[in-house]
Amino acid sequence: MRATVQRVTSASVSVDGEVVGSIGAGALVLLGISHEDTVSSLEKMVNKLLNTRFFSDSDGKTNLSILDAGGEILLISQFTLYADLSSGRRPSFTNAARPEQAVPLYESCIRELEQGGVRVQTGRFGAHMVVSLVNDGPFTLNFDTDTF
Repeated sequence: MRATVQRVTSASVSVDGEVVGSIGAGALVLLGISHEDTVSSLEKMVNKLLNTRFFSDSDGKTNLSILDAGGEILLISQFTLYADLSSGRRPSFTNAARPEQAVPLYESCIRELEQGGVRVQTGRFGAHMVVSLVNDGPFTLNFDTDTF
C-alpha cells in the first residue's frame, strides 16, 4: 500500500463539477492499493497516517501528528501510485489492485481512520476527480507499507 501525503491548509475534490469532499487544515492522502495488499497492510498504513509527526508545534517543529494537531484527512483513491514505468513510454498499472479487492480495503481505511479519531472526507472510487489543494509548506511525504 502506498500513500502520497500532503499537509494542506485546505483541500477539496469534485466529481462532474460537484464538490464531494472538502477539508480545512490537515492532510490530502492519495492512497494506492496493490494486488498484494491485505488487512495487515491497511493496519500499518492507518497507524502511520495517524501517528507520523508532520504538523508543526508552537515552536515550528514537526512534532505533532494529525491527531495532535486536530487535522482532517481528504482520502483519494489513486491507483496510479502503482504505475510501472520500467518499459516503454506508457505506464503499466498491473500492480494496482482490481476494484473488487481495492474497494473493500479503501472503505476499511476510511472507517479505521475515523475510528482513530480523524474526520475523513473522500472522493468517489473510480470516478474522474478534480482535486484542489493548498499545500502547507510545501510538505509532502511518501509512505509505502513495504518499507515499514
